[in-house]
Amino acid sequence: MAENFLLVASQVGTLFLLMGVGYVLTRCGKFGPETQSHTTFLLLYVVVPCLIIDTLQMPRSAHLIQVMGLCMALTLGLYLLAALGLCLLFRRQGENTRIVLRYGAMYGNIGFMGLPLAQAVLGEEGLMFAIVGLVGFTLFVWSHGVLLMGGKGGFSLKKMFLNPGMFGALGGIALFLLDFRLPAVAGNAVAFLGSMNTPLAMVIIGSQMAAADLGATFRNPRLYLSALFKLVGFPLLTALLLLPLRLEPVMYIVLVILAATPSAGYTSIFSQQYHRDTASAAQLVTLTTLCCILTLPCFAVLAGALIGR
Repeated sequence: MAENFLLVASQVGTLFLLMGVGYVLTRCGKFGPETQSHTTFLLLYVVVPCLIIDTLQMPRSAHLIQVMGLCMALTLGLYLLAALGLCLLFRRQGENTRIVLRYGAMYGNIGFMGLPLAQAVLGEEGLMFAIVGLVGFTLFVWSHGVLLMGGKGGFSLKKMFLNPGMFGALGGIALFLLDFRLPAVAGNAVAFLGSMNTPLAMVIIGSQMAAADLGATFRNPRLYLSALFKLVGFPLLTALLLLPLRLEPVMYIVLVILAATPSAGYTSIFSQQYHRDTASAAQLVTLTTLCCILTLPCFAVLAGALIGR
C-alpha cells in the first residue's frame, strides 16, 4: 500500500509542479488576467472537447455502453445525495456565503484535476470513466449548480446543454454510438489538441492561486468545514456507498478520485457572476487545491485497497 501511495503522490506532485509554472509566471507578471482568460477559453472550448472526442474514439460494444451508462447513473445519483445532504450544513452563515460554501463542498475540479489524475494513475481506461463523470458533472453544474448560485432567474435550459463541456461530450458520444472513426489526419490533430489538457489546466490553476491571499485563506475558519466535506466527507461517502455494488475496479477508483478533487473553479466564476461571496469562493478553491495534495493520494490508495486492486 505504501508503494501505491507514493505512486499516486508522485503523480499529484507532478501536477503541482505544473501548477508552480503558472504560479511563478503570474507572480513575475508574465501570465496576467487577460492571458489567463484566453488560455482558459482555449482549454474549455477546444482542448477539453478534443480530449473527450479522442478518448471516445474506441470500438463500440454492448458491454462498454452498459458500463458507461452505469457510471453516468452513479455520478448523477452521488451528486443528488450530496445536494440533499448539504442542505443541512452552513445554516448559520449569511445567504451569500452559505451558497458558496455548499457549492464548493459539492462540485469538484473534475476537468482540470480529475481528468489528468485519472489518466496519470489509471491510463486510458481511467480517463474514459473520468470523462463520463465529467459529462454528469456538466449536466448537474449547469442545472442544480446554476439554480443554487443564481436562483430560478439564473437557470437556462439552453445553457444546460449548450456549454463547452457538452459540445465535446455530445460529439464524442455521437461518434462512439455510430462507431465512426475520424480520418487519420483529423484524428491526429484532435489527439494532439486533447493532449494539451493536463499542462494547460495545471498552469491555469497555478495562475489562479497566485492571485489569492494565502494568509487570509488559512485564517478563515468557516472554510474548513466546507473543505473537510469536499476533500474527506464526499469521497469517503462515495467509497462506502459504491463498495457493495462490486463495480469494475477502474470505474470504482475513478469515481472516488473524482469525488476527492478540490472545489471547482466554477465556485469563483459563478459567485462573481451571481454576486455571491467572491472572497470566500476564491479562498475555498485555493484551500482545497492546496490540501488535496495530501487527501487525493490517500483516497486513491484507499479505493484501490477496498476494491482489491
